[in-house]
This record gives sequence, C-alpha cells and structure tokens, in this order.
Amino acid sequence: MTMVTILDVVIVLGLVISAILACHFENLLSAVIALGVTGVFCAAAFLVMHAPDVAISEAAVGAALTPIVFIVALRKMRGGDGQ
Repeated sequence: MTMVTILDVVIVLGLVISAILACHFENLLSAVIALGVTGVFCAAAFLVMHAPDVAISEAAVGAALTPIVFIVALRKMRGGDGQ
C-alpha cells in the first residue's frame, strides 16, 4: 500500500467516525465539535484530491465558521449549557 492509499483510508475512517459521533452525542456542544472535526477531515480529503481552493473553503466554512455560529447560538439559548 502506498502512502496516499493509507492517507485516504485514514481520512475516510475519520470522516465516518466523526460524522457518526456528531449524530450520536446527546450533548449539543460535543456534537458541534464533532461536526467541526468532520469539516477538518473533509478539507483534508479535498487537499489529497489536489483541490486546494476547495480545501481552504471547506476549512474556513466547515471546520471554523459553522461550529462557531452553532456554539454562539447554543450559548444564546436559554440556559446556555448545551443540553
């Protein structure tokens, strides 16, 4: 197996595991963090596929901006504890 194949397998496993965890967590803050990790793995997948412009966009939106918006929304909800 080449290094690229091993990297592809690690990225796909990371995507699947983090997406399953994002759906599985009952604590909303943990689910948002898992969603951000999914965005990081997705950006890495785009980078491996030689699409650096899409990877940068995914890293900015999927791994940074979306979780920040969700965390701010959770904090502004009544109680703010993420339950």
